[in-house]
Amino acid sequence: MNKNIYVGNLSWGCTDQDLRNLFADFGEVASARVIEDRETGRSRGFGFVEMDANGATQAIEALNGTSFQGRDLRVNEAQPRERRPRY
Repeated sequence: MNKNIYVGNLSWGCTDQDLRNLFADFGEVASARVIEDRETGRSRGFGFVEMDANGATQAIEALNGTSFQGRDLRVNEAQPRERRPRY
């Protein structure tokens, strides 16, 4: 079963492939995506990685707080998005 991992404090130049390569050492990465602003297309500074549960646990422990592309990463298990009312 796969786990979804939140990766915060990414550098503005980080790409999906950079994220995939970073997590590949810990297991097979099903998907890696840097979230972009809808209007500007610029990175919002965070992303999500989906990978197998064992690799995800190892990656979270190993990468949380480490420096990547000049920024200290925040890595933890992703939480479900809160429902917000639409106006």
